Amino acid sequence: MTAADERVQDYPFNRPEGLDLAPAYGAARTGPGMIRVQLPFGEPAWLATRYEDARFVLGDRRFSRALAAERDEPRVQFHRGSGGILAMDPPDHTRLRVLVASAFTVRRVERLRPRVREIADGLVADMYASGSPTDLVESFALPLPVQVICELLGVPAADRHLFREWSDGLLSTAALTAEEFTRNDQELSAYMAGLVAQRREAPADDLMSALIAARADDVERLTEQELVELCIGVLVAGHETTATQIPNFVHVLLSRPDRLAELQADPDLIPAAVEELMRFVPLGATSAFARYATEDVQVGSVLVRAGEPVLAAIGSANHDETRFPDAGEVRFDRETTAHLGFGHGAHHCLGAALARVELQEALRALLTLSNLAEAGDPVWKTQMLVRGPRTLPIAWEA
Repeated sequence: MTAADERVQDYPFNRPEGLDLAPAYGAARTGPGMIRVQLPFGEPAWLATRYEDARFVLGDRRFSRALAAERDEPRVQFHRGSGGILAMDPPDHTRLRVLVASAFTVRRVERLRPRVREIADGLVADMYASGSPTDLVESFALPLPVQVICELLGVPAADRHLFREWSDGLLSTAALTAEEFTRNDQELSAYMAGLVAQRREAPADDLMSALIAARADDVERLTEQELVELCIGVLVAGHETTATQIPNFVHVLLSRPDRLAELQADPDLIPAAVEELMRFVPLGATSAFARYATEDVQVGSVLVRAGEPVLAAIGSANHDETRFPDAGEVRFDRETTAHLGFGHGAHHCLGAALARVELQEALRALLTLSNLAEAGDPVWKTQMLVRGPRTLPIAWEA
């Protein structure tokens, strides 16, 4: 099968309101192979909707992220960002990843757990003090990962409020003008460059200072631009996805009282619950970060020609019944937790261990609220690369 044999379908499929996976994904998974799709901007692409196909594309070195810079990459945004480490292939990608990966090892992140727990418990205490109901996003889901990642990176507490606007601008799919997009990007870059300059003059016990000083064997230091882009990537990725998944997880659990009761009865299930909810919730509003074939590559029944882009539909792959029986059900006793929620291969999420700790501690803290319930309908994010509530009213009994 080649590109000439396939009808090109308009993409993305998912609606921004809610967390349902569009039926078109299920139809594609049961079809003969990958399908061809056209995003609002860029060239057509293959879409991998099955688990094995998506995992293969994400992990095979014959698929390149760096080539996207030379092509009209499939995307939902008119503007194209620099991409940073997400737009690199080895060895450049390896050089940057090695320098930052040591800060996010499971062992080092576990040492942060008491501080994450302290922050989560403090936010729940503040919620109690303010009284029920409250907006889970503003009161808990956003401040928890923002405080954690800003402390880790070394961002002053007084400046943390700035990052929501900047982050929303980077992840927005709205029709921003060129001036708005450029201004947003420049403001964040200038702010981060200023912090880097401060840390260079006066190092502190934080990740930014460590990156400035870092060497990996005889590998060169980061360039100034690489350092700024890497810190931005850590900051945005380190809070936006977790801040979105916390209310997503709560929304799913509150709509399934038996699962919520199961966790309340046995908090030891929380790590398994986080893995299952990472699998179950299709976070992405669309598939992004196309991989370009550097040579002809067979992906399932489809021959991808050299130079053709492939998008991995992670939400669809995580609902593939051949890998996850009863994929549409939330179960904490699955035999495998090998979901693709944190990606796979060279670009597997650097902060996965930290995200797991934050999500586990978030659920642990929130499950102490008696008779937790939604106090109104969520207001969903729109025109964003991630799906989730912008506000989620919740109530509990004191």
